[in-house]
Amino acid sequence: MSSSSLQRRWTAYRGWSFPAPLFIAALLFLTLSPPVSQGAIDIPKSYKIHNMLQPPVLTATPTSFTAFSPEDIYLPCEASGNPPPTFRWWKDGEVFGPQMEGSGTLRAEDDEPLDSYVGTYRCYAKNTLGTAITQTVKVIVEPQPVLLKQQKVHKGAFEGDSIVLSCHPPQSSTPPHIHWMDKRMVHIKQSDRVTVGLNGNLYFSNLLTTDSRDDYICNAQYTAARTILPETAVKLNVLSSNAVPQARKPHFFLPSGPRSSVLALRGNSLTLECIPRGLPTPKVEWMKKDESLEDTSAQVENFGRWLYFSSVQQQDDGEYECRASNIHGSVVHSFSVSVEAAPYWVKEPQNLRYAPGETVRLDCLAEGIPKPDITWSINGKPITDVSSDPRLSFPSGALVLRDVEFSDNAVYQCEASNRHGSILINSFLFVVELPPQILSSDGVVYRVMEGGHVQLHCESFGSPRPHVTWEGEDLVPLLSDPRVSLLTNGTIEVSNVSHEDGGVYSCSIKNSNSSITANLEVYNRTVIHSGPQDLQLLRGSDALLDCSFYKDPRLHDVQVVWKKNGQKLQESSPDDKYTIFGNRTLKLTNVQSHDTAAYSCEVITSLDHVNAGGSITVVDPPHHLILSDTSDDSLTLSWTPGESHNSPITGFLVEAREEQHQEEVRWRWEFWEEVPGDVHHRQLKLHPFCTYSFRVIAINELGRSSPSQPSARHSTPPAVPSSNPVNVTSDSSEPGTLVITWAEMSKHLHNGQDFQYKVFWRKADSRDLHWNTGLIKSPPFLVNNAGTFTPFEIKVQAVNALGIGPAPEAQIGHSGEDSRSPERTMIYIRRLGSQDRRHRRSLGKHHLENQENRPDRGRDQDQDRDQDQDLVRVEVVWGSRTSVEVTELKLFSQYQLLVTAFNRKGESPPSMPHLFNTPEGAPGPPASLTFDSPTEKSLILYWTPPLETNGILLGYMVQYQKEVQSRDSDLTTETISDPNVNQILLENLDSSSYYILKVIAETKSGVGPPITTRGATLLDGVPPTNVTVVSCNTSFNLSWVPGERDRNHGFHFHYKRKPGKTRIRITTMAGGFAAQGWLIGLISAIVLLVLILLILCLIKRSKGAVIQIRSDGDEKRSDSQPSLCNESKLGSDDSLAEYGDSVDIQFNEDGSFIGQYSGRGPVPHGNESSGPASPVNAAPPPPIAPSMSSILNRPS
Repeated sequence: MSSSSLQRRWTAYRGWSFPAPLFIAALLFLTLSPPVSQGAIDIPKSYKIHNMLQPPVLTATPTSFTAFSPEDIYLPCEASGNPPPTFRWWKDGEVFGPQMEGSGTLRAEDDEPLDSYVGTYRCYAKNTLGTAITQTVKVIVEPQPVLLKQQKVHKGAFEGDSIVLSCHPPQSSTPPHIHWMDKRMVHIKQSDRVTVGLNGNLYFSNLLTTDSRDDYICNAQYTAARTILPETAVKLNVLSSNAVPQARKPHFFLPSGPRSSVLALRGNSLTLECIPRGLPTPKVEWMKKDESLEDTSAQVENFGRWLYFSSVQQQDDGEYECRASNIHGSVVHSFSVSVEAAPYWVKEPQNLRYAPGETVRLDCLAEGIPKPDITWSINGKPITDVSSDPRLSFPSGALVLRDVEFSDNAVYQCEASNRHGSILINSFLFVVELPPQILSSDGVVYRVMEGGHVQLHCESFGSPRPHVTWEGEDLVPLLSDPRVSLLTNGTIEVSNVSHEDGGVYSCSIKNSNSSITANLEVYNRTVIHSGPQDLQLLRGSDALLDCSFYKDPRLHDVQVVWKKNGQKLQESSPDDKYTIFGNRTLKLTNVQSHDTAAYSCEVITSLDHVNAGGSITVVDPPHHLILSDTSDDSLTLSWTPGESHNSPITGFLVEAREEQHQEEVRWRWEFWEEVPGDVHHRQLKLHPFCTYSFRVIAINELGRSSPSQPSARHSTPPAVPSSNPVNVTSDSSEPGTLVITWAEMSKHLHNGQDFQYKVFWRKADSRDLHWNTGLIKSPPFLVNNAGTFTPFEIKVQAVNALGIGPAPEAQIGHSGEDSRSPERTMIYIRRLGSQDRRHRRSLGKHHLENQENRPDRGRDQDQDRDQDQDLVRVEVVWGSRTSVEVTELKLFSQYQLLVTAFNRKGESPPSMPHLFNTPEGAPGPPASLTFDSPTEKSLILYWTPPLETNGILLGYMVQYQKEVQSRDSDLTTETISDPNVNQILLENLDSSSYYILKVIAETKSGVGPPITTRGATLLDGVPPTNVTVVSCNTSFNLSWVPGERDRNHGFHFHYKRKPGKTRIRITTMAGGFAAQGWLIGLISAIVLLVLILLILCLIKRSKGAVIQIRSDGDEKRSDSQPSLCNESKLGSDDSLAEYGDSVDIQFNEDGSFIGQYSGRGPVPHGNESSGPASPVNAAPPPPIAPSMSSILNRPS
């Protein structure tokens, strides 16, 4: 690295200090010390520490309660800490019970009386680092509620009177829930007339005779005591009176007097109650003075008798009023609600760890009404009784301790109290000493663009805070370089980075062995060479905006984002508005005025982003459309031209939309008139009884602008019809009926309301000139008793509420025939071929071929890929159906379709041919897959394209992996982006393993299924195995099995006669250029010729052993194998020693086998001689000698 690089040295410490100026930092670089206060320590999750000490922290605390039995005595007290804390209880200010370990939860003892547990309790959890305490709680002991014996209650009153049925349950510190029920335990039905009050009484605003019953029972439910006490039933007798009073002004059962004062505590519930009496039953309304009731948290409940606050808040303070009224008057009661608050926390002290020498501040802020007092304790003892340390102060209720030491470890308690209660919170102060560690990862590679800035991280942690040192390879100090910034967390930041700054940096902690390295790589900046241009375009034309750029070759992921007026453009389908090509060019299709905008392309890499901008300008549409000079059938349309953008406007197109007679989704703009460019108004003729909107399009030499905004709507008055329906004809299908039909008139031609058709008919050629008529709103019109195929004169006239249309002309129609053949529709479909090689042969001449003799009508006649282009597929649709689903069409193909109708008289002419395309899809598998093995560690795969490409091939994916029995091996994928490539070389393969080989074709729609095979590389030739010999008197038959994966191209036969035995050796002949096909053929011919000559030579010999190699099936000429006979010199020992790898076979003179054969070392697993006979798992050969032609023709 050069001396100007950034591989230099920093020394830093972490803390809450701001960077000093660079010249001061250079002077104090090695002498800086950490400040006194650096704040609390937050141990990072990545910091490695074991068996960390922990002051006690309460996890379960008790609450006050009332006990009715020993099972109710349950005071939980649990805490975490290290060492585990011990627990002790205090009752009424004195130690209660023994010290407890593991858990401090207190339960009743079996031998202790229940009354002995009455009192106030507090739990202490303690370990070596401090003591945490709970809030003081109160335990109340009461006997189970018991209902005293009561006298039966009988009450009577007259109809219309008010009455109260009282309920007096036993008193308890836990008030009961009151339920009024009958003797069948069914609740008494409540309403605004019959209500249960908060005190449990049952109030009747006025009585009805149906209220008489003898089983009004008050049931008191004590939830804490798990008890329900029913009082004695009350009998109520309501007497009817002939003079039932009809006027009872409202009065309140509850509350009494005109106003009440209520004290509520923040966060508690509150119920304001108004129960009226009167006849008719009064209605109760609630309100808050000077404020809306909706602005409070109150809800009206219990048929309007209660105003309920689930959680009182300060804003609920104020004056409330309930008003009870009926037709005879009203009564009002006011509530003055005052909201106070028990203490609650605004800011709580936190459990924190500190380094020695720091200043600690524990903030404890509580609020309440009245304002609470704040007191502090240490380990459960008031701080004023424990410490008078001058380092300790209490500003604004907080606790501040300066220059903390290990002896200051403790649990501090903050307690806030006022007349409504108190709250307490524990907060420990833990002064720790932790060894320094570097938390950032080692060997991180930081990448940055030239001219950018980068941060090299070296986050560390320890107590006290560690000192961090940065070094480069040249160990030169860096603080003098103005481009370098040193952050408090140990990170260095380098600005305006150059290529010379790349390299390796190291970070270490002073007086420690901890260190890491950081690698800095500097990349070239991304540059846009050719950005989008400023274009002026013709409306409706296409626009191309370029975005050519350079990026650093080491950056692989790049994204190009196109924006229109700063908003990101989403690419759509190729036929839609926006298309982004592979070279990042943006294409806009059919540009309009709203496409006039600024366009920019932004190139985004993982390290930087750059952008360039351009614009598109299209002629603006006219605006300010005005309707004037309106009459019943005309108006004048005026407009203001838009900007011409330096291209004069040559004309205007006026379009109209009729909106009255069709649904909005079917509104369509239609051309109305063309106007010269120097004219800005036009008088338009209109249809009656229509509602119109108009718009205008400007034209210049570049083309058309986008349309203007629609004008105001204009409606014309109704008039008599001005035309009659057309295409009047008969469509009779049943004998004896005449069906008259016509083309319905568009609604904008109705010219008025109550539009109908007046139908005329009479027999043709009849002396009766009288027309029969009928009115109908829509076709068809049915005439019965019309005879069989009888001719009629027919005509149809338009009619509306204002009159009839012009006189119609008569047409000739017929009534229905007496019988008809089944109707059907014929659909002819022919595939013209793939979209990339479309055929244009017409289908018209196919639909009539073989009409009389088509046994396969209605079946798909596609036979194969080449033939289906000339075959016609016929679908038959019976009856009056007008749609059918055609399936099994081929993807990415063009089809031609036409339709004919068919009845008993024959087939109609075909419809106009209709062309349609099927979408592109994923391809099929490649048609074939073979391979060759040029070496022991390589394979060449060959494949052919898929039979069904289903689109435009983009390329192939080649996947291969080892065949492993125990687990899946790694899958290697090679991508070929050229679809014309049909082979690939796989190198560095394992010659001892088989591979699973796959080839997958790919189109724009995705990848197709793979073609799969199994194979392995071929090995160099070795001697054959499974050599067998069948001997005769003067000859023997020799056979063998070639190696499963051996690259054998031929065999040498060596034999030697010895007294009493004959020795034969077989060796391989392979390798080198002998593997070439032409050489194999030549050698095959020579060997065959030599073998024939040697056989003839052996037959003529009269002495010595005869070696003859015959095939096991002479009838198969291709399987015969000649014998090998050498000259006498080949039988010498010297000649046999020349072959290292061989098979030795020994025989007695009678031909019996007495020896063994030797071969090459063990083959890889899966290639034993009993296994497959080829790399693709073919069946093993029989134990006979294969023919020479089969050996030479084996794949290499």
